[in-house]
Amino acid sequence: MTDKVKTETVNRLAITDNPWKPQSSTKIFENPWLTLHEDKVINPGGGLSHYGKINFKNLAIGIIPLDENNNTWLVGQYRYVPDCYSWEIPMGGGPLNIAPLESAKRELKEETGLIASDWQELMKLHTSNSVTDERGLVYIARDLRQGETEFEETEDLLIQKLPLEEAIERVLNGEITDALSVCGLLKLKCLI
Repeated sequence: MTDKVKTETVNRLAITDNPWKPQSSTKIFENPWLTLHEDKVINPGGGLSHYGKINFKNLAIGIIPLDENNNTWLVGQYRYVPDCYSWEIPMGGGPLNIAPLESAKRELKEETGLIASDWQELMKLHTSNSVTDERGLVYIARDLRQGETEFEETEDLLIQKLPLEEAIERVLNGEITDALSVCGLLKLKCLI
C-alpha cells in the first residue's frame, strides 16, 4: 500500500461535509426544462476547477404498470439526444411544485391511456449525479383500467403490452438502456 492510499473505518452517515468550495457561478443557458451553469470551484484536492452543472426544473417520473397477470407496458420512441430508438417504461417530467404522484398519474394516462387506482413508490434515484441535480422517482401502478392516450406534440409513441419478465429480459440483454427503466425494472425483479 502506498502512502497516498488512506484506509479508514467510515461511518457512511457521518460523511456530510462538502469538500467542494464554490467560488462563482455563471448561467450559460436556460429553457423551460433546465438551466446550465458554469461554476468555478475549489475541488477536494485544493485546485481550481471549472464545473458544468445542469439544474432540472422537473423530477424524472417513471411508472411500471402491472396488471393482474403480471403484464406491463413499454413505450417506444425515437430519442433525439442519443439519436436512437428507445423502449422505456412510461415516464415524463414532474414539475417540482406538484406532488410527484399526481405527475405519475398524468404521465401514465398521457402515454398509455391507463388509469391506476393502486400506486406504490418503488424507488428514488439520481439520474447522472456527476453533472446534474436531476432526481428520479419510479412507481408501480396496479388495478388498471384502459382510457385514451393524450400524447404531447413532441411524442410519436408506440405502446407495447408484454409480460413483465420479458421487459426485464430486455433490460438484461441490453435492448432497454434508459436509466429509469433499467433501475426500476431490475429493482422490481429483486422484489418479486
